[in-house]
Amino acid sequence: MRSLAHPPPASVAPGAAAAAPRSDAATLRRLFPYLWQYKWRVFAALAFMIGAKVANVGVPVLLKNLVDRMTLKPGDPAVLLVVPVALLVAYGLLRFSTSLFTELRELVFAKATEGASRSISLEVFRHLHALSLRFHLERQTGGMTRDIERGTQAVHSLISYSLYSIVPTLIELSLVLGILAVKFDAWFAVITGIALVIYIGFTVTVTEWRTQYRKMMNELGSKAQSRAIDSLLNYETVKYFNNEDFEARRYDENLERYRRAAVRSQTTLSLLNTGQQLLIALSLVAMLWRATQGVVDGRMTLGDLVMVNAFMIQLYIPLNFLGVIYREIKQNLVDLDKMFALLEREREVADAPGAQPLDTHDATVRFENVRFAYEPARPILHGVSFEIPAGKTVAVVGPSGSGKSTLARLLYRFYDIQEGHIRIGGQDIRAVSQASLRQAIGIVPQDTVLFNDTIAYNIAYGRPGATHEEVVAAARAARIDGFIAGLPLGYETVVGERGLKLSGGEKQRVAIARTLLKDPPIMIFDEATSALDSANERAIQAELASASRNKTTLVIAHRLSTVVDAHEILVLEAGVVVERGTHAQLLALGGRYAQMWALQKFDAAPML
Repeated sequence: MRSLAHPPPASVAPGAAAAAPRSDAATLRRLFPYLWQYKWRVFAALAFMIGAKVANVGVPVLLKNLVDRMTLKPGDPAVLLVVPVALLVAYGLLRFSTSLFTELRELVFAKATEGASRSISLEVFRHLHALSLRFHLERQTGGMTRDIERGTQAVHSLISYSLYSIVPTLIELSLVLGILAVKFDAWFAVITGIALVIYIGFTVTVTEWRTQYRKMMNELGSKAQSRAIDSLLNYETVKYFNNEDFEARRYDENLERYRRAAVRSQTTLSLLNTGQQLLIALSLVAMLWRATQGVVDGRMTLGDLVMVNAFMIQLYIPLNFLGVIYREIKQNLVDLDKMFALLEREREVADAPGAQPLDTHDATVRFENVRFAYEPARPILHGVSFEIPAGKTVAVVGPSGSGKSTLARLLYRFYDIQEGHIRIGGQDIRAVSQASLRQAIGIVPQDTVLFNDTIAYNIAYGRPGATHEEVVAAARAARIDGFIAGLPLGYETVVGERGLKLSGGEKQRVAIARTLLKDPPIMIFDEATSALDSANERAIQAELASASRNKTTLVIAHRLSTVVDAHEILVLEAGVVVERGTHAQLLALGGRYAQMWALQKFDAAPML
């Protein structure tokens, strides 16, 4: 087996400053592959879009002909009225065609939009589960979930604004400028072009300036959201210390900062809208003045005047929202970039290239001179070495902060060690796939967290697909089936967020049942009975002993009465194994373990 004495360092240190935002073009390039999966739908949507805009541009042309035809002189035959009727029918058909092509465009492209959004959301979800425990301990859940929500929504908005607003307006603008230049003199196209350049320049400049206020508003909104969620998750702690008013004041401080940023954002938006309306009014006056002069001079008809006016209205109605659209596109790109940055955050713990599944034929666990630190300045383990023979039980005891639970986290490979090796059956755990490693290990943690679902779901989570009978058998082994049977809804009882509807002991027994159902070759009990009373602890010890029989078991405990029958007991202090041996040997030694035993004054209980 290939030696991995020094794992590769994480390329992105958790908690490090976020990388500089990528350019808008880079963000769009990052999004493009998700849409390109539906390229035929993209092309079909573009074709329908062009059809809709051609029909839309044809409406003013028909209006011109209709007005000109309606200008009848005395003595003109009444048969000429047939033509306006035909034009009216054509006008209705064009209007209907515009709506039809628009709906077809949205119908065809809906699958691409929703499919891209689904693919990105799923990829982010999987990636978050692949990130290290360190990342999840340091994250702010409220802010992160809001960034993901905004990023997902940004996919819809970007496609909507670009494909349904920007691109159609550009197509229509090109068609209108072409008609004006060919049908009349070039000055119509020049006036329109100059007005649009000034309008777009003003809109982009002001929007760029006011983006800072929108960014500030979003950041403050995320911060307020994080504060609220954190406070609600710690509801009981808030109540314990009577700090409802304190939490409300802190939340209100964030809301007040958000309010001030929102007011500044709205003020600048009003300035933008006013400036846009002024430019639109001036350009419309200039165009209509030019057209009116043409009618007076006989170069243009009343129909031409109507057509020019209709063209300008059709152009400026969508352009009137350009500021909002541009701002939203910019913000959507920022939101999407945040989600992509999260997606591209490199894993601190990753499978080695070509990692093979763990072979559990020999489940011997061996720690060899393991050194580890969560932070370089604070080492936790200092050259720890021990072996858990296959089918045997080794217990680790010691004071809080000595590194006991760290052993379980390292064996589960939530973190990679800095020096040494951790092997299972002679295989370095950094050389095998994480999925196969974790499949081979079952753990009952000290702090049990349950899903906000039924008791049956939480137990079956140990082995998805297990039958109800197997779930009940696991609950019976964990001595919780009697409690469940006494509930009105039994196994269908919802446990609440993080399992808060259950007591600590009930949650821990659910966790034990879940691990018993998984039935892996290696077991870890990290203070597995710490939340149980003495009677239940003694009752469940025999079940745990049965469950761990012929399994490689690591027991982490504070209560020494739970480890007296271990094949070997390690005493860990400040990351160093200071004593090791059986219960009897350590008592006879009269050292640290004997002192701890005397202090605890527990009655010996059967071991796992």
